[in-house]
Amino acid sequence: MSKIPDLTLKEQQVLLAIVIQHPNAYGVSIRDEIKKRTERDESFGSIYAVLERLEDRGMISSREGEVKAARGGRKKQYFTITSPGQMALQASLRAVDAMRGGIEIEGGLA
Repeated sequence: MSKIPDLTLKEQQVLLAIVIQHPNAYGVSIRDEIKKRTERDESFGSIYAVLERLEDRGMISSREGEVKAARGGRKKQYFTITSPGQMALQASLRAVDAMRGGIEIEGGLA
């Protein structure tokens, strides 16, 4: 049986944004979703680096949208989480939940 790969925090956030935005997740919408929910302003470069890494690892797939004149004839690239990506995300979130379960962090953050 193969080991489910570990995910970084940024990978978790990108995968969650893809799930939230499904089926219309693309670079800008993913970045905006992360900013809205975490109040962190990630660069497009960092988002696209994570997207490329996740796709290389088989955790997401991409498809091209239609050519839009408003985009200068460029196509949007849409992303979807794959089954291995879903498994890795679920395992990663379960691990975080297990680690924080029942603890009190000074200042009431738990």
